[in-house]
Amino acid sequence: MARLFYKDKPIIGLDISQTGMKIMSIDTKKGLVTGYGSVDLDPAKVQASLSGADKYLTSQLKGLLSKHVVRDLASNHVILGVPAARTFTRTFSLPKSAEKSLDEAIELEVEQYIPVPMSTLYVDYEIIERSKDSILILISAVPRTIVDTCIIAAESSGLRVCMVEPSISAVARLLETTEEGHLPTVIVDIGPANTDIAILDGSIRVTGGLSIGGNTFTLDIAKKLHITLENAHQLKIINGLSPGSRQQKITKALAPSLEHIIKETRKVMRYYDERIEGHRKLEQVLVVGGGANIPGIGEYFTNALVMPARVASPWQELNFGKLQQPAKHFRPRYITVAGLASVQAERILQ
Repeated sequence: MARLFYKDKPIIGLDISQTGMKIMSIDTKKGLVTGYGSVDLDPAKVQASLSGADKYLTSQLKGLLSKHVVRDLASNHVILGVPAARTFTRTFSLPKSAEKSLDEAIELEVEQYIPVPMSTLYVDYEIIERSKDSILILISAVPRTIVDTCIIAAESSGLRVCMVEPSISAVARLLETTEEGHLPTVIVDIGPANTDIAILDGSIRVTGGLSIGGNTFTLDIAKKLHITLENAHQLKIINGLSPGSRQQKITKALAPSLEHIIKETRKVMRYYDERIEGHRKLEQVLVVGGGANIPGIGEYFTNALVMPARVASPWQELNFGKLQQPAKHFRPRYITVAGLASVQAERILQ
């Protein structure tokens, strides 16, 4: 019966990564942000907690809720985001006649292409396109230990998890209504520790990811230029990849990590071009996340992928009313959680 009241309360987005925990609630009826907050996390302790070794995530989430939320979340109904780098995603087509035995087809696909025993995964799927003779299906699978640990942390903190989805899907939800997201788009979401990549064409078609992010960039600069991490971070966000003698040194330091991201992006694009039936021509690259806060990174992707690329800024679509907004340099970290909190209640009720 409690599910009937989802429509009357804001939805909370909760994004837990190796390096941080973000939360935001949005009243989707009014399009109004009612509260938000974040805390940094110790990656080693997060990894231990995800393996069931301790209650680190629970204690940090309780601390976030009690000490670090601006205003009021006004709800306890949570949509939990899982990084694409921790999920297995695959798109495939089947004859329309196979829809009657779809569960069996999904199980066969998972066993054949996902290198993890199905018993250790939560698996979900969505029919994203229908034609006269076939259906196109998107499978998502995530290790049970990751989801279970995050749900336990949320429920131990007084929250109720209504839905779990890949974080990149949340980003796509926000971009669909902004940034010309109706065009076939490559999304590159550069977080602190991971980069999630997806093709958005009406819905998410293909995803990928790798364990390189903004923190990796800072380490690269510090090692190559023999400077402190603090100074490396300042060079990254102030000078970045823009033209100039100092920037050339930064670009050279970041080249290996950036090339890994470009390589993975090309791989995702190639899969879309070669394996997705009836695909449309990709029109743009949108770079989001904290790692997008680097001068010149849009131009870098434009040159590397030979496709128009820019840093997306859907922030203006969020209505904070009289609520104090996060500082400008912190805003990119909330993009994913804002997308999670923007889920329409009707979808949860399905």
